[in-house]
Amino acid sequence: MQSEQTTRPAACEPVKLLIVSSDTWKPFRVDVTVLFGEEIAGRGHQLDWILQSEDACDKAFETQWGGGTVWVGRTDVRDSLLARIRKHTLGILHDLTLFKRVRQGDYDAVEVKDKFISGIWAVLAKKLYKVRFIYWLSYPFPEDYLYRAGEPGTRWPLLYRIRGRVFHILLYRFLLPNADHVFVQSEQMKKDVAAQGIDPACMTAVPMGIRVEPDAPAPAPRVERQLIPAGEKVILYLGTLHKVRRMDFVIRVLARVLEQEPGAKLYLIGKGVDDSDEQVLIDEAARLGVSDSLVMVGQLPQAEALKYVREADVCVSPFFPTPILNSTSPTKLVEYMAMSKAVVANDHPEQRLMIEESRAGYCVPYEEQAFADAIVKILRDPQEADAMGLRGYDYVVARRSYRVIADAVEKQLCEIAGKTKH
Repeated sequence: MQSEQTTRPAACEPVKLLIVSSDTWKPFRVDVTVLFGEEIAGRGHQLDWILQSEDACDKAFETQWGGGTVWVGRTDVRDSLLARIRKHTLGILHDLTLFKRVRQGDYDAVEVKDKFISGIWAVLAKKLYKVRFIYWLSYPFPEDYLYRAGEPGTRWPLLYRIRGRVFHILLYRFLLPNADHVFVQSEQMKKDVAAQGIDPACMTAVPMGIRVEPDAPAPAPRVERQLIPAGEKVILYLGTLHKVRRMDFVIRVLARVLEQEPGAKLYLIGKGVDDSDEQVLIDEAARLGVSDSLVMVGQLPQAEALKYVREADVCVSPFFPTPILNSTSPTKLVEYMAMSKAVVANDHPEQRLMIEESRAGYCVPYEEQAFADAIVKILRDPQEADAMGLRGYDYVVARRSYRVIADAVEKQLCEIAGKTKH
């Protein structure tokens, strides 16, 4: 189905693309649903998908989405180690159907997103059927697996270590060297991948963005509150509470903010991988005596979560400084700015770039006092906070809306397919 908001003409003759993705059916991430499902497909390009079911599914099936066909594979949603192995095995076997799809589908290219074993099938299909091969890397998964293997409390650390080492070799020595083009998440990731010997000229950085309605007015920086009590000075974080993010840092920042602004509240919207992730934060708040100033909202649908963002005074985006997270592109910062909110973020490559270019808030070192001081500065100057929020919105519309991002992705897909207009 063509997106109603996408009216731009295609940059070239329609590209026919088969995508094998780690995203499950039905996709929910905006870099899939909006960038591809609405923007790229809405310009007349045909996108077919090979995906595994998110929900329990004992029989593969075919459906339609975004104007193309989706072949949905079986899965096993149980939590045991054997079930996890079966789930991955079913996914690999389902992805093998790409040979049949390529043979019958006359595709311009096969794109593999964040899959490793299945990437091998795509490379073989490239050799057998002379189809172009694109790899999309949204996160440094091999490095993350190795990092998790060394983390205390990780289940099956040996499995993570083996996966990390095998996938590192597979990604950087086989998949990416055989790709006709590589899409990565950020300019920092592009540098990191280039350091592994991949030609930067064959890579395109595609940061996270957000859907922005054409010609829509900027959201007002301040609205009448419906969810948050009037008069509260509210700091808000939207995102995962996974231990790898070290969110206990924000609890300690809250304690320092309260020394200067005793009535401030910290709202956390999101959840961890399991209950222990949130318990770490609850325990840290109790240890510091700030439990009454912490509001754990939990996981919400995006539309509901953004209502809380609209009512906050300042939004924060802390990224624990590790090489793994340094290459990510923060969705939350874009979401905050799209809601016209002033932001405080730490010195992370992508965040520093966005805040320097937009002047939508403060970028500070990853230090509790620096974070707290920047938050207090915004809380005490609502007029400047509003101005920051409006500058952030203008920046997102110009640089990080998926209409704009899709222009760059579409142009590259046209070049890969050899269909660029002259």
